[in-house]
Amino acid sequence: MAMVMGRSGRVGRLATHLTLVFLVLLWTVPTFGLFVSSFRDKDQLIVSGWWESLTTTEQTAFGRTGDTDDQVQRGGQWVIEGDFLDPDSDARILTFSDNQRDLTAYQAGQTLIHDDGSRFTLYADGRYEWISDQPFDLRRGDRIFYVVEVPPIFALANYREVLASEGIGQSFINTLTVTVPATIIPIMMAAFAAYTFAWMQFPGRQVLFAIVVGLLVVPLQMSLIPLLRMYNEIGAALGVDAKSYLGIWLAHTGFGLPLAIYLLRNYIGSLPREIIESAKVDGASHFDIFRKLVAPLSVPALASFAIFQFLWVWNDLLVALVFLGKRDDQIVLTSRLRELLGSRGDNWEILTSSAFITIIVPLLVFLALQRYFVRGLLGGSVKG
Repeated sequence: MAMVMGRSGRVGRLATHLTLVFLVLLWTVPTFGLFVSSFRDKDQLIVSGWWESLTTTEQTAFGRTGDTDDQVQRGGQWVIEGDFLDPDSDARILTFSDNQRDLTAYQAGQTLIHDDGSRFTLYADGRYEWISDQPFDLRRGDRIFYVVEVPPIFALANYREVLASEGIGQSFINTLTVTVPATIIPIMMAAFAAYTFAWMQFPGRQVLFAIVVGLLVVPLQMSLIPLLRMYNEIGAALGVDAKSYLGIWLAHTGFGLPLAIYLLRNYIGSLPREIIESAKVDGASHFDIFRKLVAPLSVPALASFAIFQFLWVWNDLLVALVFLGKRDDQIVLTSRLRELLGSRGDNWEILTSSAFITIIVPLLVFLALQRYFVRGLLGGSVKG
């Protein structure tokens, strides 16, 4: 029996480890792919996935030749010359054609003969030569379609595009201005409320706490419009603009309080009763007990919620769009990046680099507080 139980225990541990490895890979692989994509060329992102980033890709493109003004006379013939590729590029043209439907009509280096007898040659390095026995009469150059083989390209162009965009620095400061108070204010309020629910006796305490827990399931979108209308009415009565930092601080505080109170109440309620009772016997008030005993002992729970709230507010777009204006001194980083994408997402490739630019500050916060994270989440789950 003991052998069977030992074997089943090993199988259980193996299954647990395999599950953890699967979950880690489930999150790590896409993140790694996004990181690789952030350094890839825009054109290569369109035609291949990040797992093909080390392979050569084939892309279709077109170029326009020179016109009448670009022709030169050489040895009794008229010549138009140019280059479709960057001379410093390692790309090589494979095939070309003057017909978009038949891109493989000619191999690089072969000659295309037009109806007027002129001869067009496109070389693998992108150079072209168009020769005619008669002067060219072209208002604009002809379009040539070609297939080009492009080696892997890794560069910082996507990062430069984001960091060099107008207003990014100010938007970064605006996001900090929103996030820091919107993290500190609900923590302070929730800590007092959690102590009240855990250690103070008053009528309706359990019912009120159940209502707070019930607010966790209320969708954020349901309260946006009523809150905005209330802010607008208050702003109109006071003669001030309701779309301000104070408004968004209060909004994030309201949205974050139910979860904060729930987490902190469970943790604070698990603290040893003997410590609280001894402090009361010594004549300490509830405020003294909270300030000198409960708050220092609740740092893990406070830190775990701070991580949640900071990440939520830092990455928020919807609440910022509703409660803040579009002025340069108010627009947050997520809204600014949304504008960089364009109304149709034409510059979607910058999402890869902007994701890692915006993750820097939350990552630093998490690394600074991660030693409290697990302790704070598990605190109160099991009472001794």
